[in-house]
Amino acid sequence: MQASGLSPLLWDLAARQAWRRLRRRLRAGPAYRWRYSGRTPERLLIAPPDLRLADPETAREIYNGRFLLGGHLVETGGESPFLLDIDHAFWLEELHGFRWLRHLHAAQTELAAANARALVSDWITLHGRRISGLAWHPAVTARRLIAWLQHSAIVLQGADLASYRQYLKMLAVQVRYLRSVTGEMPDGEERLRARTALAFAALSLPTSPSALRTATRHLSTELDRQILPDGGHISRNPRVILELLADLLPLRQTYANQAEAPPPALVGAVERMLPALRFFRHRDGSLARFNGMGVTTHDRVAAILRHDDTGGAPLSHARHSGYQRLSMGSTTVIADTAAPPPLELSNMAHAGCLSFELSSGRNQFIVNCGVDNLSGEAYRPLARATAAHSTATLNDTSQARFALPAGWDDWVGTPLVSGPRQVECRREDAADAQGFVASHDGYVTRFGLIHERKLTLTQGGALLQGVDRFIQPPDSPPARPASAAIRFHIHPDIQVYRDDAGMLILAGDVTDTWVFSCSGVEPVVEESIFFAAVAGPCRSRQIVLHFRTSDRAEVNWQLSRTHSFAESV
Repeated sequence: MQASGLSPLLWDLAARQAWRRLRRRLRAGPAYRWRYSGRTPERLLIAPPDLRLADPETAREIYNGRFLLGGHLVETGGESPFLLDIDHAFWLEELHGFRWLRHLHAAQTELAAANARALVSDWITLHGRRISGLAWHPAVTARRLIAWLQHSAIVLQGADLASYRQYLKMLAVQVRYLRSVTGEMPDGEERLRARTALAFAALSLPTSPSALRTATRHLSTELDRQILPDGGHISRNPRVILELLADLLPLRQTYANQAEAPPPALVGAVERMLPALRFFRHRDGSLARFNGMGVTTHDRVAAILRHDDTGGAPLSHARHSGYQRLSMGSTTVIADTAAPPPLELSNMAHAGCLSFELSSGRNQFIVNCGVDNLSGEAYRPLARATAAHSTATLNDTSQARFALPAGWDDWVGTPLVSGPRQVECRREDAADAQGFVASHDGYVTRFGLIHERKLTLTQGGALLQGVDRFIQPPDSPPARPASAAIRFHIHPDIQVYRDDAGMLILAGDVTDTWVFSCSGVEPVVEESIFFAAVAGPCRSRQIVLHFRTSDRAEVNWQLSRTHSFAESV
C-alpha cells in the first residue's frame, strides 16, 4: 500500500499525532520546565493500596541484578539498570514504570527497602533532571507515579531527610508534568490511567480542595466517556478492563480512606466493569482472547473479582461492547459481534469479527490464537489476522488490514483499516436454547459477500450448532468467486481424534470430550499456533472447512459433547 492510497482518516490521525508530539516536546523544553518546579510537599498523607500480585522471591532476583520485565530478562552485572543500553521497549517501559516496587514491598526486609531506595535514587539522578525520552513518556510517567505513591513506605523506610525531600520533590514534578500533558495523550486506556494517577496524587499529597475537585472532575469525565454502559472499554479489549480495575479499585478505597466521597462516575464504572470482567471469563478462569487479550494470570483475575459484590450471572449480551455470551450447564461460548473500535483506539484490535471461543468445565476447546503480550511485535501481525481466529476467511485474506507503509507505524501505530463497518446482530433465545445471528460486511468491497454466522447452544449445553453463510448484498454487482475457509482453533491442551465414521473428537479429559461434524464439507486438521500460552507461542491444531463460495453459500456444522474415544490423528 502506497502512502498516496492512505485514507483521509489516517492522514488526520497522523496529523493529530504529530501535533501531540510537538506540544509534548515543547512542554519538556526550557520554556515550559519552570512550570514543573515549585513547592515541595511536606509529607505524604497516605499510601494507596496495590491489588497487583507481588512475589518476595522476585525481590531477591532484583537484588541480585536480574530484572525479568516485559517477558525479557536482563542481568545488570552489578550496574544500575538505568545505566544499561537495552533495546527492548517493553522491558524499558516496565523498568521506568516501577511497578516492580511491589515485589520489594512484599519482601518486608531492610535489604529490600535499601534496594528500593537505591534504585529510586538512581532514577532521580539519571532521569529526574531532564524531561525527555521513554522515561518521561506520559503513559510511563502515570504508571510510575501510581507505583511511587503505592509503595512509598518501602522506598522511604530508613531514608534520611535529604532522600525523603528529594522523593517528594520528584513526585511533585511528575504530578505537574502529567497535569500539563494528559490532555494531549491519545485516546484510550493510558489517558484514563493518567487521570487516575492525578487523582491518586491529589488524595495522597497535601493539596488544595480545588485541586482535588479538578482531578476528580477530569477523572469522572474520562470514565463516563471510556467505560461503556455494559462495563466494557471503548477499545473492546478485555485485558483493559482487568488493568484498569487494578487501579480504579484502590483509587475508590483511597477516596474512602481519606474520608472523601468517591465520585459517582468512579463508583458506577467499577460496578459495571466487575460484571463485564466476569462476562469474558471462562470457567477455568481465563479471559476470552479478543482484540489484544493474551495469556490470563488467573490469580490476578481472582484478586480483582474478590471485590465484586454484584453477584448473579454475567450478562448474555454485552450490546455496547459488541459481544455475545451463551452459557448452559458447564458450557460457555463467547463471540465477537461488533465492528472494530474507532481508528485511534484500534492499535491492539484484531480482525476477528464473528469469531468465538467454547469452553466446557475447566477445558477450553475452541479458542482464538490470542496474542503474546510479552515478546514484542514479532508475532502480533499474525495474531491479529482473521486466520488466527475461529471464524471464516475468504481467499486467506483478513477482514481488515493493519499493514501501513514503512515509517507510518511510528506516527499512527498499527490501526485496523478498512474493516467491517456494518455489523448486525440479533439474539435468538428460547426456553431450552440460547443463540444469536450476526453478520459483517468486511468482505463486501473485495468479494461482494456478507458473512453471516448463526450459533445455537442447546441440550443443556451439550450441543453447539453453527451455520455460516456468504450472502450477496441486494442491488450489488455479482459476487467474485472466492475460496472460503472456516477455522476452529483448538487449545493446545486438547487432543484431537478421529472415529471410524470420520468425525473428529476433541478430548479434554476422560469426562469431557466433544465431536465435531459437518454436512457437505470434509473437515481437515491443520497445524496452527497458539500465541497466548504461558510459556510463549506454541504449536496447536485447527479444524478447517475449505470450500468455494461459488459451489455453496451455506455450511452447517456442530460440536456435541460425548464420552467416546478413537485413535489419534
